[in-house]
Amino acid sequence: MKLISQKEKFKFVDCIVTIMADFQKPIPSYLNEKGNIIRLILFTSLFALVFINIYSPFGADKWFDLSRWEFFTYSSLVILTGVLVVVISRIIMFHYGKKHDINYYRYFAWIASEILMMALFYTLFEIFVLKDSRLFTVLMKQSAQNTALVLLLPYSIMWLYFSWRDKKEQIERMSDSQSLPGSQRDMIPFYDEKSVLKFSVTKENLFYIESAENYVSICYLNKGKVSKYLLRDTLKKMEENFAGTEIIRCHRSFMVNFEKVKVIRKDRDGLKLELDAPVATDIPVSRTYVDNVMQTFSRFSRLTDNQ
Repeated sequence: MKLISQKEKFKFVDCIVTIMADFQKPIPSYLNEKGNIIRLILFTSLFALVFINIYSPFGADKWFDLSRWEFFTYSSLVILTGVLVVVISRIIMFHYGKKHDINYYRYFAWIASEILMMALFYTLFEIFVLKDSRLFTVLMKQSAQNTALVLLLPYSIMWLYFSWRDKKEQIERMSDSQSLPGSQRDMIPFYDEKSVLKFSVTKENLFYIESAENYVSICYLNKGKVSKYLLRDTLKKMEENFAGTEIIRCHRSFMVNFEKVKVIRKDRDGLKLELDAPVATDIPVSRTYVDNVMQTFSRFSRLTDNQ
């Protein structure tokens, strides 16, 4: 039997730690956008209708002595009633996501709860409406398996589609930026939730971005004074758009242009960032984003030393 070396053990542990850290990260913003939630529900409903009429789970085709069209109408009403679980769940998730970050752990736990609640609905339907005499545990297990197929397949397909569309939009924005004259390339474009260009500012004049309900407030230098521009978008989307740049997420409600940070201060309440701005501005750093801030600080320090 081949023994695992100490080095391989460390690699394995490091891999597990990395995966766990990745699951603590917030999900992409496109998964909880209103338009995408509607698309997900509609596609899941259509998939469920096709699934129950072709595959006939839960013994659906044996429910009653009905014609094919009668069965289609009846089964459609039953399956769409079950999909109401998803509708209610996604409405709650949408409003929850406005005030809290949803990481991958919470998102997958949320999906698991949707499967269980939908499976419970179909189990109770079989017991009380169809008068199925089998044990509750047997029915629940079968319902959970079928419900997992009904939800996980369309969820996976739509996740891939949303990701592809998001990357496509980012590439288009980069192409638009590259096509601008040299003097305009230093401008940072800001798009609204419909990907429409609404505002641009030079990097040297941008201070920070703050979330405000369904909007973000962009703080920048305008003719020697601090001004703000309100834009309909989410901070999560901004974080994805500025990934790999000096504009980083430091708090649930803030992103900051790190080039404008002049002091990193530790108070009783935690880290604070003092900005090089005409008025005193302190940006809080939450524990979730401390590593992100310190890594950016280290990168800036190395660049300064090299210069």
